[in-house]
Amino acid sequence: MTDEELKNLVASLAVTQAETSLQIKELKNSQAKTDEQMKKTDEQMKKTDEQMKKTDEQIKETDRQIKMLGRQIGGLGNKFGGFTEGMAFPSMKKILEERFKMSVITTNVRSRKNGKCMEIDVLAYSNTNIDEVYIVEVKSNLKREGLEQIIKDLNNFSEFFSVHRGKKLYGILAVVDSPVNLEQEVIKNGIYLAKIHDETFEIQVSQGFKPKPY
Repeated sequence: MTDEELKNLVASLAVTQAETSLQIKELKNSQAKTDEQMKKTDEQMKKTDEQMKKTDEQIKETDRQIKMLGRQIGGLGNKFGGFTEGMAFPSMKKILEERFKMSVITTNVRSRKNGKCMEIDVLAYSNTNIDEVYIVEVKSNLKREGLEQIIKDLNNFSEFFSVHRGKKLYGILAVVDSPVNLEQEVIKNGIYLAKIHDETFEIQVSQGFKPKPY
């Protein structure tokens, strides 16, 4: 090999080494970037995990609040029902005493017979010669089930309260709110309708209304 060829070989090897060194450097830079990206990805995954944990905790807290709200709403419904009955009683007591001449008025009356039970919000009768009995059912919002229930109670009353058997029995529905079609059915069945007005319950029936004795 001539000196010239040797020089060329050495120069070629030098170029190759330089290119290899450059490639290695580029690979190292690329690896460094990849490592940095993986580090960022790991950090992002950690942040995502933390966010998911926080989200799970928020979901659990939301579920807890929903359950609590449900219990509060249920309790509110019971309180409203009790409030309505409490507000209705003074008005109905006055009506039963002054309009219908009843002398005995009791609330939350229960009677059991043959394993069955009848509950009445207000029961009124007289110790005089007035052979009449009145039962009052108080409803915040009148529904068909409420109307059907008082009709059922009127029809079965003598079975549970035999002491009043033979007396004329009348029904009164005291409601805060009621749809017009149900109000008409109440009247059609000969049941008195009492609605609230200025925080006082008043009997509201048409002039031609005829109460039905059960």
